[in-house]
Amino acid sequence: MSNQKHHMGMKTLNRVSNSAIYILLIVISVIWLIPFVFIVLQSFRVESTYQVGYVIPQQWGLQNYINLWNSDFKRWYLNTFIIALAAAVFQTVIVLCMSYTLSRFRFKMRGPLMRFMLILGMFPGMLTMIILYRVLSDLGLTQANAVPGLILVSVASSGMGYYVSKGFFDTIPKSLDEAARVDGATRLQVLYKIILPLAKPIVIYTILTAFMGPWGDYVFARYVAFGTSAGYNVAVGMYSWLTNDQINNMYTTFCAGGVIVALPVTILFLCLQKYYVEGVTGGAVKG
Repeated sequence: MSNQKHHMGMKTLNRVSNSAIYILLIVISVIWLIPFVFIVLQSFRVESTYQVGYVIPQQWGLQNYINLWNSDFKRWYLNTFIIALAAAVFQTVIVLCMSYTLSRFRFKMRGPLMRFMLILGMFPGMLTMIILYRVLSDLGLTQANAVPGLILVSVASSGMGYYVSKGFFDTIPKSLDEAARVDGATRLQVLYKIILPLAKPIVIYTILTAFMGPWGDYVFARYVAFGTSAGYNVAVGMYSWLTNDQINNMYTTFCAGGVIVALPVTILFLCLQKYYVEGVTGGAVKG
């Protein structure tokens, strides 16, 4: 009888704790979604273009999105997409190749090289901004030509981000590589035809992280692309609408631009969230 009471008490305690967790998660989700909902509602407000003290628009319309289309936003959006896409492609190739090499090969200075990249990656990127700007400026890759410059910076040190991918590759048995090599496969064929299909979560994780970094970049993009609208990405371009002389005329258009920028990445992340989580957890098993 006492065991039954103890079991009932534990069951009740679990229900209460689970309910508390669910309530907390719901509250956090609501708090997280409130700013996005506010921006979406303001993007459809057409009775005024400046900031107001209410959330629900009095008049609804698509004028802000029309204004967005007629502005330089298209150029900024295209610049951002080109930078993010190029970074996603080249970073993914470099990171996966580096991770596979460090996971499967044993060579002299392998350990010191990994430790060196790990320590070097601990320094904040802000420390290199001045020298990177000087290099890009000497190459003519600033201002109007900032797009290739930002791509170069995004890709240049991407091999140092091998940690998670290498951890995932370490969980794949090396016997598969050896069997394929016995059958006459090259190292590239082993990576492309055997390892990568088994490492689909980490491949998608690498693509997502590589894409989302440049997509939301502002600090370095602001430092490199300035003075000429042709070189802006969306973050730098839209920030120019928040100056004192433009914010009253561009606030609702800015909200519309925020929706357009956030929507594709949000949909992409939600569709691939399963693989993203598997990539993170799988890559954390071994280091």
